[in-house]
Amino acid sequence: MSSTETPTAATAPPGSGRAAPSGPPTIPPHGSSFLRQVRALIGRNLIHTKRQPEMLTDVTIQPVMFVVLFAYVFGGSINIPGGSYREWLLPGIMAQTMAFSSFIVAIGLNNDLDKGIIDRFRSLPIRRAGVLIARSVSSIIHSSIGVVVMSLTGLVVGWRIHEGVPKAVLGYALLLLFGFAMIWVGIYVGSSLGSVEAVNGVMFSTMFPITFLANTFAPTQGMPSVIRHIAEWNPLSSLVQAMRESWGNTGIMPTSSAWPLQHAVPVSIAWSMLIAVVMAPLAIRAFNRRTSE
Repeated sequence: MSSTETPTAATAPPGSGRAAPSGPPTIPPHGSSFLRQVRALIGRNLIHTKRQPEMLTDVTIQPVMFVVLFAYVFGGSINIPGGSYREWLLPGIMAQTMAFSSFIVAIGLNNDLDKGIIDRFRSLPIRRAGVLIARSVSSIIHSSIGVVVMSLTGLVVGWRIHEGVPKAVLGYALLLLFGFAMIWVGIYVGSSLGSVEAVNGVMFSTMFPITFLANTFAPTQGMPSVIRHIAEWNPLSSLVQAMRESWGNTGIMPTSSAWPLQHAVPVSIAWSMLIAVVMAPLAIRAFNRRTSE
């Protein structure tokens, strides 16, 4: 072969009777290859967190601060009939932290889009779905750290699970299911908005009212009727009530509570599935539109 000739990607053996393939070689979409892609992207996200440990303040320092403040500062003025406020409080703070998983995934995804990291991924043999799956798993791991920290802090301040191992697992499973649903909200917001500042503004102004306008930190019985109705139909309230029932932290629940709180476990599952079914297609469409520009 002369020095002016360009070698092809592959050359047929002499005498094989087959023509040498033209063009660049294709990469077969093996399932194991896709799993390796996802694993590598998850590792990349976790390494990013390791190198910037301040990213963990929202699931380490902040939850502990919330537990201590509400348990010792506000707990003395909030009465839970038939129960302990400290035990009643922990499921609410855990649910709030998991709801903020949408905040984390929105900021992380938008940051990657803004800095051109996703464009770099597109130039590699990486499937788009792998980017979203890796970001989702990383967010769940991130939020789960906060749940572990809060569980340990709760044990220190007097929180206990009274209903045995199966129901304890059920409560945590409901929490993770809701976190998975909220991730799609984060993907949608992170893909739709043009900057991290915009994501911060939108998520902060929506997630904080949603997490406080619920039964997370105070019983709904003392709220004005309209506010109470909204709070008791809030998906977060169903999750919190389901966790309290699973862990034996409810106290005495009034019979006047809204229907979702009377059937908290199935309603919590239904809310999580509904949020995921509605938001997942919107999030995937927004991500594909943003990465196709």
